[in-house]
Amino acid sequence: MPAAASAATWRERDAELIAAAYHRYSDLVVESAQGAHLHTVDGRDVLDFGCGIGVTNLGHGHPAVVAAVHEQVDRLWHTSVTAHHPKMIEAGAALVSILPPSLDQVFFTNSGAEAVEGAMKLARRATGRSDIIAFVGGFHGRTYGALSLTASKAAYRRGMGPLLPGIHHIRYPYCFRYCSHTADDVCDLVERELQLLFSTTTAPETVAAIIVEPVQGEGGYIVPPATFMPMLRQVCDEHGILLVADEVQSGFGRTGKMFAVEHTRVEPDIMCLAKALGNGMPIAAMVAGHRVMGAFREGEHGTTYGGNAVACAAVVAVIETMTRDRIPERAERLGRHVMERARGWQTDVQALADVRGLGMMIGLEFLQAGAPATRLVERIATNALARGLLLLSCGIDGNVIRLIPPLTIPESELDAGLDILETAIREETAA
Repeated sequence: MPAAASAATWRERDAELIAAAYHRYSDLVVESAQGAHLHTVDGRDVLDFGCGIGVTNLGHGHPAVVAAVHEQVDRLWHTSVTAHHPKMIEAGAALVSILPPSLDQVFFTNSGAEAVEGAMKLARRATGRSDIIAFVGGFHGRTYGALSLTASKAAYRRGMGPLLPGIHHIRYPYCFRYCSHTADDVCDLVERELQLLFSTTTAPETVAAIIVEPVQGEGGYIVPPATFMPMLRQVCDEHGILLVADEVQSGFGRTGKMFAVEHTRVEPDIMCLAKALGNGMPIAAMVAGHRVMGAFREGEHGTTYGGNAVACAAVVAVIETMTRDRIPERAERLGRHVMERARGWQTDVQALADVRGLGMMIGLEFLQAGAPATRLVERIATNALARGLLLLSCGIDGNVIRLIPPLTIPESELDAGLDILETAIREETAA
């Protein structure tokens, strides 16, 4: 089909050829992208506040990543496990250099879901235990094991069961929804839920791991109380349970730190990484310390494409760029600006019930008559897209707008996007 074909024609061909399982947030047909801009086949220039779902943290087509990929393409693409190759080792060294000190061995794979699958296997192998605790609202992927952990939308699980046994879900400290304590009070919701689970359902000595998003993503961009991660670390240490941090969406500068666990100085036993690791190249990683990773014997876990040389070249460039250009610090500064501006809208937009976030991982939750305003969020996104801004929703009810533009976005473009968002919010809430 010629490149000049209309967007409608491309969508028709998509419907004919591509599985309907794919969910699209918009009907855009994008042919190129640069920085924070998506360019469509019908000539539109759209600001991207979705980053390919938190992937292109350095923006589309970042020159350092492009150069690294182009150079590697001419040298080596693929070896799988038939041989060693230098670029995987370089990528591992670059990644270990920015991780918490106790995480010093890397298993590269292709996607966040695969990293989570590997973490589940490793936790069971290392502890000799079977059960795993996850959280309501959590999203860890849609492959079979990862789906068993995911509890953000029933639609993901409908008709897929029975899922893996030994998986238990407790509530995440979604204080805006579940708790009535004041901001200064310690939230003991999760600790109480854990105690109830241990006394009624699964004894702690049967639990291999607790897997958690340090900032919950698909569940609503929920920032937990500062005491949450240290409490989990303490519980895990007390009972010999491994703490697995899923930083697939929160990692690589997004929250104002290289990794979200740094906000509370908690070091997990295993960490799952993907998305921004390759800035769009398909690569992910499961990382752990030698003691835990050493539980895998040679050949017990593997991958054909994980650690692909071209993707590993992107990893090295991403980490070098983020470190050199102090990208996490920039995300923290820009995030404060966005939060301040969005909280200003709350004074006269009653439906904007909560503004929360860390760095540039920001959620705006909308309620009407005390109920989740899912349709309002859909209208706001549609209005904004018509004006040239792509927004993504999230939350267990789809009533949260997540703001995740590239961390390299020029401030003038960030403000232009916020202008569009504000206009869309005011128009749709006044309708």
